[in-house]
Amino acid sequence: MTSQDLLNRATQAKREGRLTDARRDASIAAGLLRGEPPGADLANALRLVGELERKLHQDSAARAHYEEAVDLCRFHADPLTQAHTIRHLGDLYYDAGNAELAEPCYREALDLYRGQVNAPPLELANAIRSMAILKSNSGEMEQAKVLWQEARDLYALVNVPEGVQESSSHLARLAG
Repeated sequence: MTSQDLLNRATQAKREGRLTDARRDASIAAGLLRGEPPGADLANALRLVGELERKLHQDSAARAHYEEAVDLCRFHADPLTQAHTIRHLGDLYYDAGNAELAEPCYREALDLYRGQVNAPPLELANAIRSMAILKSNSGEMEQAKVLWQEARDLYALVNVPEGVQESSSHLARLAG
């Protein structure tokens, strides 16, 4: 079975909620790809393993996979894939209580998304949301307000009522 076959099988297992099976297949695929010159395929496999580890509450393992994927994405991925991967690494850092590591990830992801004319508004909104949470929790209220407003506008644009509601709630708390 090829690495691509295994990644396809992992993706299907993920869709079906068989996360352990998906992680196994994605990990095997990553192992196979390590025998080839590093590239986007290995970065994608590592990102998938990291995503699955995170869903399985194996955050330390997820961080290690995302860190390696980010390193590869910097050389072998398009800017949108790179931004998405970096944002998720930032989320893992933030969730582990490492805001000082998360913030540069969020800043880099936002710069990458904003530098692309074809950046999906939902992806940009999610990246802005992550930075807004960080800024809110670190007491940088004026920056947080600007970010929550931008996130709310983007969530409204793509019709994500949960995002609009969350952003509006944060804005109301910051205003009051």
